[in-house]
Amino acid sequence: MNTREAVANRILELCRERTLTPNGISTLSAVPQATVKSILNGESQNPGIVTIKKLCDGLEITLGEFFSTPEFDALEQEIK
Repeated sequence: MNTREAVANRILELCRERTLTPNGISTLSAVPQATVKSILNGESQNPGIVTIKKLCDGLEITLGEFFSTPEFDALEQEIK
């Protein structure tokens, strides 16, 4: 798994926990639906931290809570 997949999986997990659709999270966070869709479909090569912060704000969680998962902890080092 790579970082992009981990971000997409985490967004989907948060949607499930809150019974939100990707469009719902888009509305809550003021992130365009097209942006959320491109992250979830793996089209976004680098979902920016500002975008992730907006999603977190909409979900009322911190960046730390977003990234504090075993999935992120298990990511391999990007630079070798």
